[in-house]
Amino acid sequence: MSELAEKAHRVVQSPEPAGLVEVAPNLFWSRIPLPGKLNHINVWLFRDDDGLTVVDSGMYNPAAEDAWRSVLAEFGGLPLKRVIATHLHIDHIGMAGWLMEQGASEFWMTRQEYLTCRLHAAQAEDESEVQAYCDFQRASGWPEQAIDGYGNNLRNRAASIYRFPKSYRRLEEGQELVLGGHRFRVVTGNGHSPEHACLYSEESRLLISGDQVLPGISSNISVMHAEPEANPMADWLSSLQKLKREIPADVLVLPAHQQCFEGLHARIDELADNQERALARLRQALKREPKRVVDLFEVLFGRDIGHDNLLIFSLATGETLACLNYLMNLAEVERVTGPDGVWQYRSLKA
Repeated sequence: MSELAEKAHRVVQSPEPAGLVEVAPNLFWSRIPLPGKLNHINVWLFRDDDGLTVVDSGMYNPAAEDAWRSVLAEFGGLPLKRVIATHLHIDHIGMAGWLMEQGASEFWMTRQEYLTCRLHAAQAEDESEVQAYCDFQRASGWPEQAIDGYGNNLRNRAASIYRFPKSYRRLEEGQELVLGGHRFRVVTGNGHSPEHACLYSEESRLLISGDQVLPGISSNISVMHAEPEANPMADWLSSLQKLKREIPADVLVLPAHQQCFEGLHARIDELADNQERALARLRQALKREPKRVVDLFEVLFGRDIGHDNLLIFSLATGETLACLNYLMNLAEVERVTGPDGVWQYRSLKA
């Protein structure tokens, strides 16, 4: 194991909000605050002689601005050179445009993630797209009160993203980047998002995993209204196995949320096993009687999920649909549309 890797594996203490912990030489861990229960995103900063590279950015809001000003000030005026986004979700790209305006000249992202961001921005300005999303939620069994509230939230989504960069440099599978003296290879996956980029350093035994692998929670895997027949659960499970094949078990994993951890392969196995148990519960529930999407939340998540928190309600809907589409692709479940336009799912197995 290299000296870089040995130093990396000594990290145990997470940073305070807007603080810094040096994970490995010239690689720093900080946390940018997020609203809600998952109250932070981990961001990674690389120091080179000519400037800083930032991986992921947080959601745009005044608290995130203040945090970033504090973080950047710790580097004594070293210029910001490059911003990298692992994927398109607003807690990862919301502050990217703001960081670019602090002097960065390069914004890096995979092609599918960048173009999907631009598509989402266009959809947010199109009232017919908002209506299509609401129709999708109605088919999933949402009550009208929740549909009205979520439509308003969609219209306001742009407020969490600072002016998004109008051009980018493309991250690609297998591409190499040298950041802070560490050589990283891009390893892409999907399921959680269209073309999520992880960064793996073989020499330093480091993996920036984004949201593909998290230590204490599972990545949200959702079906979206624009592709209602998608099978993202199969994509995500396949991507986990790709990471297990290509990256050794002894790396230090630097995830987007919670703590750094070791034991990548064990965590991948645990995630896959947990998902199979959830699917088994779903199979059993659908043998008894047809169910709407919203009827299955307690089966999958172990608790009732009310629509008082529309973000959680929406994430639960997307993930339940991902599980149902996965079983439909295995010809274990079928979907029928009732006279009210709401989808009903039932088992095809005795």
